[in-house]
Amino acid sequence: MATSVAFEEGFEIPFVRSLGEFREWARSDDFPERGRVDYLAGRIEVDMTPEDYYSHGGLKVELIGVLRDIVKAGDLGDLRSDRTRVSTPEADLSVEPDLVFISNETFESGGARLVGKVTGEADRYVEVEGSPDLVVEIVSDRSVTKDNVRLLAAYCQAGVAEYWVVDARGEELVFRIHRRAPSGYEPAPSDAEGYRHSGVFDRWFRLTRRRDRRGGWAFDLEHRQAPP
Repeated sequence: MATSVAFEEGFEIPFVRSLGEFREWARSDDFPERGRVDYLAGRIEVDMTPEDYYSHGGLKVELIGVLRDIVKAGDLGDLRSDRTRVSTPEADLSVEPDLVFISNETFESGGARLVGKVTGEADRYVEVEGSPDLVVEIVSDRSVTKDNVRLLAAYCQAGVAEYWVVDARGEELVFRIHRRAPSGYEPAPSDAEGYRHSGVFDRWFRLTRRRDRRGGWAFDLEHRQAPP
């Protein structure tokens, strides 16, 4: 019986029988230093493809910049990106979202906690356990179904209050805010100008794009505190 799966990129996925075993591997020195490796209900999903320069990398920088300013100005909590691992045992889930926000209130109430390195070093953390307030995923060519179907269901089960899905690959720029309700995720309210309401930040957001001076895509995440 096979005990691991080897990749040409130079790492192996060991045979894991549970979320706990996956998390233990993810905190070890054997875990790959690049690529994205997620655990969804017993399924390990690996994506080693590079980020698209405009529709992923450029878009992510804009989202981080705007949300960081909001979070920092209001002392709201922690905003992290990329290799921040989030694990929720209740949902059998361990993922590395493009962006994740955890409010001070969520930390203070015990809804989320930081998990330290196996070495036990002070102030060295490699994982968040619990339910973040917000998760953002930017769709790539290989993550369409994952972001729009599997993670949509998983984040809802994990208790994530708000899930943003952004897709800038095609002719239409897609920006969706899903808000958790008793029956599952529901679309956030929107207005005639394309602003969508975020309950997490209590603001209205609109994502637009334009051509920059070199002809590439530039993105603008606009926001305001009240509808027109």
